[in-house]
Amino acid sequence: MTNRLAKWWSSKRRDARDTLMFERKIVVSFDDVGISAVYPDGTTEAIAWSEVQRITIETNESGPAGADFWWIFESDAKRCAFPKGATGESEAIDAAPSRFPGFNDIAVIQAIGSTSDARFVCWERGGAL
Repeated sequence: MTNRLAKWWSSKRRDARDTLMFERKIVVSFDDVGISAVYPDGTTEAIAWSEVQRITIETNESGPAGADFWWIFESDAKRCAFPKGATGESEAIDAAPSRFPGFNDIAVIQAIGSTSDARFVCWERGGAL
């Protein structure tokens, strides 16, 4: 029994580590023009700051074993999405409020506390939050 429990616990720890490693393998970068996320398979999502129509956070029920918190910068035609924990995520998000006046920090706090499927609007062009 103890051996089975130890194997189960080890597999759960490995799953959690692999998930975090997935998030870290996504590289987020930004400059004066825009923001991009490069995925491990080479896929790149990018959007110019001037094209961003809204910034949202989507949460889901996959945590803690899965990527359950996603930043989404989007327009009607493009988007750049990446999970919390992606390489460069903190620096990119720290830059967002200065680029988007009226950025809703309360929505971020609400999203951090979410453990279900939900969408939180942090900023919307021309919209009142």
